[in-house]
Amino acid sequence: MHATRPITLHAWQQGESHERRTGWHGSSPEFGDVTVLFPLAIHSSRTLMSEVRGTVIPHASYSSAGLHSQVMSLPGLNGARLEVGDRSVRLRRNRWGLTRRGRSLRMEHAQDAYRLTAISRRHYMLTRERDAEGAGVTITVKQAGIGKGKRLTVSVSGDAQGADITLAVLFGAVDRAPLTRGGAVRAALSRSFAFYAESQS
Repeated sequence: MHATRPITLHAWQQGESHERRTGWHGSSPEFGDVTVLFPLAIHSSRTLMSEVRGTVIPHASYSSAGLHSQVMSLPGLNGARLEVGDRSVRLRRNRWGLTRRGRSLRMEHAQDAYRLTAISRRHYMLTRERDAEGAGVTITVKQAGIGKGKRLTVSVSGDAQGADITLAVLFGAVDRAPLTRGGAVRAALSRSFAFYAESQS
């Protein structure tokens, strides 16, 4: 097992006006430079995208589309599409899950199974499941600070691969609220209201 030292990504921005890009940036002795960009409007105002770029880790893009994107500051979990390198990642979750684990976002990438679990609004955990080829890995990510002092702290337990780091930091640029208890309740109420409004029309 190779120990990975904690990675700290700091709030970052580049460019001016409508060409400004914001995100997180930092470096790791094991995984090189890491940059997370968000949100990038593509094709239309109804699609938001976040990206991860790095010198060692694979590139990734995450996008969500729909009318809800017009009022969001980050891509969300509904209507989402995720690609790591040249591979599409399968996403699934149980919107009605009662526990943190039950609400987790499940992913499949290159025959590896992942689980993204919200610990709180600013704290989440990515787990690559144990399989016949390895013991898996757990990566915890915490957001702290305000303004220019905002940062993501990434802690790794296990033998991490580049794709693990990419997926972990990517979700620092995604609206994860529905994975939290409060976010799940708000989302359920919103769906119920939408269903009622549609039934009355």
